[in-house]
Amino acid sequence: MQEKQTPDAHEQAPAIDVHPADEAASTAAAEATAATHDADTMPSLEETLRQAELKASEHHDAWLRAKAETENVRRRAQDDIAKASKFAAEKFAQAMLPVKDSLEAALNAENSTVENLRSGVELTLKQLTSAFEGAGLAVIDPLGEKFDPNLHQAISAQPDDGEPNRVINVLQRGYSLHERVIRPALVIVSAPKAG
Repeated sequence: MQEKQTPDAHEQAPAIDVHPADEAASTAAAEATAATHDADTMPSLEETLRQAELKASEHHDAWLRAKAETENVRRRAQDDIAKASKFAAEKFAQAMLPVKDSLEAALNAENSTVENLRSGVELTLKQLTSAFEGAGLAVIDPLGEKFDPNLHQAISAQPDDGEPNRVINVLQRGYSLHERVIRPALVIVSAPKAG
């Protein structure tokens, strides 16, 4: 019988020669093991879905709040416009009250002379003119000016020695409110003389 030879403790195992291709394979295996380990630490599909649903819910809530705020701003703006329209004439109305008071006082005055009445009417007219100016209402009195169809309404034309298409008579003064014509002046314009 032959005895089995056991390697001596002092003998070394033969050295294994590692080829570069084998080294790359072992690196790839190590990376695969690391990727498997990372996959274990990545959140599960359910966890990812839950977080996405939470974010979607937060965005939806923020959208609802923004929509409500926009609606509130729109409603407040409409209320402001309605109030501005309703009370736009308030300042003008307050300026007109003294004019009305003066007219009433003139009518209630007993033993008024024509001079007193005239002086009261002149004072009332000054109050009215002041109220108009305060409201941005301006008089259009174009006597002697060139005819402008945007500001004047010609009733007729009369032959005249001067330049044609000039305002030679104002039958009724016009008015503009903040430079917007609210009533054109009624005028007679000049026409060239025949001859």
